[in-house]
Amino acid sequence: MFPPELETRATALIAAATARGQRIATAESCTGGLVAGLLTEIAGSSAVLERGFVTYSNHAKAELLGVPKDTLLQHGAVSEPVVRAMAEGALSRSRAHVAVAVTGIAGPGGGSADKPVGLVHFALAREGQPTLHLERRFGDLGRGAVRLATVDQALSLLEQAIAAPLLA
Repeated sequence: MFPPELETRATALIAAATARGQRIATAESCTGGLVAGLLTEIAGSSAVLERGFVTYSNHAKAELLGVPKDTLLQHGAVSEPVVRAMAEGALSRSRAHVAVAVTGIAGPGGGSADKPVGLVHFALAREGQPTLHLERRFGDLGRGAVRLATVDQALSLLEQAIAAPLLA
């Protein structure tokens, strides 16, 4: 289902998170749960993946993750403020230590000059740390390729977070 290199990395992530007693939550829009799906491909993921939120609609982002409706109206779903709120909401509404969030425009339509197809915003929230934001412009690679590139980048963020020193 996923490329072997992603499954290999996910296996290592699950092992590292298990060894450190770290739990993960995901908040996904444009990927529709693919990040959580990749993690659950790995045996033993139940010790690590605390929960996943698939919040494709603005209503779901507000209701399930607590993204302020004003933020959604002012900035749009594909924006830094929204993805930060998604990650922070996933962290606060779970028992996870780390939460990754993604929102973007996978295409083929839906893009604009300001927010083209392939634009994806990422956020990583970690207990006691400032929320990290990352913007990627993958380009109009096709819907599947944008979504897979998004999973790859989200996995990289989780790898970095799990490898980082634990808080005292």
